[in-house]
Amino acid sequence: MRFFILPLAIFLIFSSCSSSKKTNATAGSTTSSISTRSSGEADGSSFEKAIVIDEKSETKGVNAEYAWLKKNYPGYSFKSQSLNHKGKVPYDIITIKTADGETKNIYFDISRFFGKF
Repeated sequence: MRFFILPLAIFLIFSSCSSSKKTNATAGSTTSSISTRSSGEADGSSFEKAIVIDEKSETKGVNAEYAWLKKNYPGYSFKSQSLNHKGKVPYDIITIKTADGETKNIYFDISRFFGKF
């Protein structure tokens, strides 16, 4: 199973995927540390307010992103994911549909784990 997760994580990070299929996102339990720029500012709504994922590997980092989404947007549906850069900082932007039907882009600063296996 571990050999399947790593290629999947790499694919998701390096590609911009889009899906019209509604799926319920699930995330395994994780002991990740998610930090914010300052109290109350990081809500994932923009590059400036991105959720900082404090992990050392891509597998744990991607798992932490989905754990954050599951905790903060219960019942969400995954729409797409893309890798973007602002300056030299890499970001994952995950588009979701909330349980209320609203489409949102959630920004994650992945600089602490991007490219680290």
